Amino acid sequence: MIFRQLFDSESSTYTYLLGDEATRQAVLIDPVLEQVDRDLRLVGELGLTLTHVFDTHVHADHVTASGVLRERTRATVVGGRGGAACANVQVGHGDEVRVGQLVFQVLATPGHTDDSVSYLLGDRVFTGDALLVRGNGRTDFQNGNASQLYDSLTRVLFRLPDETLVYPAHDYHGHLVTSIAEEKRHNPRVAGKSREEFIAIMDNLHLPKPRKIDLAVPANRACGHTAPFPQGA
Repeated sequence: MIFRQLFDSESSTYTYLLGDEATRQAVLIDPVLEQVDRDLRLVGELGLTLTHVFDTHVHADHVTASGVLRERTRATVVGGRGGAACANVQVGHGDEVRVGQLVFQVLATPGHTDDSVSYLLGDRVFTGDALLVRGNGRTDFQNGNASQLYDSLTRVLFRLPDETLVYPAHDYHGHLVTSIAEEKRHNPRVAGKSREEFIAIMDNLHLPKPRKIDLAVPANRACGHTAPFPQGA
């Protein structure tokens, strides 16, 4: 498997490129609009064909590149049910998505947003904003729900094998990756916390509104376009 972790410094977003060495088919997970040329250049340099784009959820802090990538490569856009209606495929818990010989298992991990999904591939899971390194996504907009996120963390992600590597959609402190075992032990918001304690923490974060939310959310519901993109295009 070919694997690359890419970073957008403005939004502190990680984009992941995964390619099947046998078929040369590839997927980009959570691509950022401003980084389209960089990402496609890397796809070409590695001799890959972009066949899929995965979004983990409708982001509020940056605009997805999924629609533009679909226009330029005819890739299939995949997102969670209840999220962007423009996605070619909307997935739910237990679904599988194949990229060449790579088989991704979809885990429903709502709570940050109601459409949030994670993608499990072998020994690694791409968690979007549900689980971050020593943190988790906020729950105060886009149908966020702290109790629901607690279940996603403790009943879905924390039931994966301890050695599973966790690759989040964002990091603000220089971390690249964590593991399920680390977060079960050291995540200050959820490790050893009851549901009520977790909800209290989330209810008292008092974070500022994301700077791009008014632009990003409607654009991302249209796969990064300012107007809805035709279904199945």
